[in-house]
Amino acid sequence: MAHMCGRFERSSAIGIIIRDFRINRTSVEIKPGYNIAPSQDVLIIRLDEEEKRQLELCRWGFLPCWAKDPAMAYKMINARAETVATKPAFQSAFKRQRCLVVADGFYEWQRQEQGKVPFYIHLKSGRPFGFAGLYSHWTPEKGAESICTCTIITTEANELLEPIHNRMPVIIPRDSEDQWLDPRIEDEERLLALLKPYPSDEMALHAVSLKVNRPEFNSPDAIKAI
Repeated sequence: MAHMCGRFERSSAIGIIIRDFRINRTSVEIKPGYNIAPSQDVLIIRLDEEEKRQLELCRWGFLPCWAKDPAMAYKMINARAETVATKPAFQSAFKRQRCLVVADGFYEWQRQEQGKVPFYIHLKSGRPFGFAGLYSHWTPEKGAESICTCTIITTEANELLEPIHNRMPVIIPRDSEDQWLDPRIEDEERLLALLKPYPSDEMALHAVSLKVNRPEFNSPDAIKAI
């Protein structure tokens, strides 16, 4: 799990997501994911051609349009805030294909004497939020239908997370979401300024069951404090 956000949770009802993120309308259906792992479908928010927010199902693990080998996606579940603007795989998506990956919380593992202990991290408000993400519509071969793929951007940990892990996923504050999603904004400095650790005082965490180590453990119990 080094340097990665490799698991997260999204259990808010679609109605709450539509309301909190000001989505116009959607036909997207997705079940709650209490232990979402790479290569699974996640829910992203992006702007459509009319610059309206839309929900889309997207596979977690980014593939740039030129990727030949789909196995490359696993290495691209995260992009580092420090290099996302310059790394060839992410460069053009960073300019024009930014999204929010909808979540209610995420997991990080702390090394302890008895092994790694998973912690669940969420907003004190209990509201869903958006990770800073990039998306790409990747086509396996000529004539095939394209697949939406995405990555989650990470940054250094805030004070709350520091004792557990040195990195954390970037959470975009509500009042910066429009700026992050707007493809007309290409000013690197303005965008990079958004990729900072979320304020510790608005977050909470607790240790959870070791069962979370297995991606197939998808139960509301995954986020319960032990």
